[in-house]
Amino acid sequence: MRPASSTTIVVTGAGVAEVLPRLDRLPNVRAASLKGDGAPSVADFVAASHSSYLVHDADPLEHVASAWVEFFDDRATLGTLEVEVSTALEAFRRGDLVLPDYYLVLDPESLAPTWKHWWLGVLSKLARSRVIPVAADASALRRLLGRLPTGRPWPEPEGWLPGLRTTIPDAVGLGG
Repeated sequence: MRPASSTTIVVTGAGVAEVLPRLDRLPNVRAASLKGDGAPSVADFVAASHSSYLVHDADPLEHVASAWVEFFDDRATLGTLEVEVSTALEAFRRGDLVLPDYYLVLDPESLAPTWKHWWLGVLSKLARSRVIPVAADASALRRLLGRLPTGRPWPEPEGWLPGLRTTIPDAVGLGG
């Protein structure tokens, strides 16, 4: 999948289904849910959109994140995290997965502790300005779109995905 020339944003957390349709009404914003039956793929969504901002809910790290959370919450089958990391790395190498420019984490206070550590610890540590906590409110998101911070890009997944098994939630912090 070719990287978008637009700013790509993955929105996650409580209230995504409510905010995406409202964001799609804004000028220069194309927002859609890319989950569920009949939803376009991320590649199709990117190829068909020419807006300044592409906002969706299809996290390329969704399976890795779930496996990491389950691993540290003692709910995972042995080896699941390693399989998900390996699968994601291969998809990144093939170009089937691309990290978004930003993750907007809606209502992070409502997340379970290990999920907070994933979003505001693991990912935020990699590129602090690329993971932004925000209220689950379309107005707050609209204001944020006009003032997204700049910062270092995401490091290559090969450099950090393999080490997730030893990235311990309480040790990685909460992005402070």
